[in-house]
Amino acid sequence: MNAAADQPLAGFRIGVTSDRRSADLIDALERRGATVLHAPVLKIAPVAEDAELVAETEALIAARPDVMLVTTAYGMRRWIEAADAHGLGEQLADVLESASIHVRGPKARGAVRAAGFTDDGISPDERTTTLVDNVIARGIAGRTVAVQLHGYADLEGLERLRSAGAAVLTVSPYRWVAPPDSEERVDRLLEAACTGGLDVVTFTSAPAVDALWSAAQKSGRYWRLMEAFQTHLTAAAVGTVTAQPLVDAGIEPLIPDRFRMGAMIRLVVEHLSGRGTHRFETALGPCSVRGNAVELDGARTELTASQLALFRVLADAQGAVLPRAELAGLLCDGQGDHALDMAVSRLRQALPDAKLVATVIKRGYRLNV
Repeated sequence: MNAAADQPLAGFRIGVTSDRRSADLIDALERRGATVLHAPVLKIAPVAEDAELVAETEALIAARPDVMLVTTAYGMRRWIEAADAHGLGEQLADVLESASIHVRGPKARGAVRAAGFTDDGISPDERTTTLVDNVIARGIAGRTVAVQLHGYADLEGLERLRSAGAAVLTVSPYRWVAPPDSEERVDRLLEAACTGGLDVVTFTSAPAVDALWSAAQKSGRYWRLMEAFQTHLTAAAVGTVTAQPLVDAGIEPLIPDRFRMGAMIRLVVEHLSGRGTHRFETALGPCSVRGNAVELDGARTELTASQLALFRVLADAQGAVLPRAELAGLLCDGQGDHALDMAVSRLRQALPDAKLVATVIKRGYRLNV
């Protein structure tokens, strides 16, 4: 079997920010050859600790909404589980049986039907915006509409419902909290993202994006992270809701047409396989950079983030001489001639052939073309 086809992500490094279902995502990426850095920025709070969900459920039962919008399958299942756990299951079931239920997509529909209810409408494109459009088109003035949130409040959608004349209630079956051991892991992910140690960072929830922004600001890396996403680093989001905080920050993430984790993985593979490999000719033969791996005439080695940043600059210059001062500015461990010489020496030792980097006396270094 062709190794490149069997492991299309070999040489690439991917950051995973999710907690729920992260094992599935990591396994899928590693089976395709990727090196994964896992740093869950948020996790879902246990049902037993969620007093706010109980209060919201009690308020919804008292209000007996006319219309119920269900946005996620996981949220629906968790809500039913929490209601049963707190002795509210029968009352909630009675309310939902009398409400007109509308769902955001097939997975939410499946969860609603598995719970014993039927729905009266579905968003054809799995977007909350379309779901709200459909409900408004049916006429909701003077009616009570309940919305199951998906961990990230769609304030615009809620306001549109209110503007259409509805009284709006919300229920959040899951809330996000920081994992107890996350700070050090997130710090490593941020450093890797800012210094060229990652090719892609994946997101499966919008709150995770916001949490990463907050961690970056706290550590003084926010603008470095933004620059990374605008240059060498790619963001991948599982859907449009997850992508919104990225778009708001001026980042264009990869978003699959079908809002599923498997579709996001396929899109990452397609993106990195098509655009993530830099090929060029050298005096020693054809050379390629794929993720953190450099291949020369069949010989392949992997570089550290700092070595890769230095080599990419030399490769991009296509044989032009780069001044020592310019190259020294790329170093994380100090500038100056000695630091640069040591960095170039380590780079040469790591490359398939040390002669790939040529010295131009008193001027700098260049790729040997």
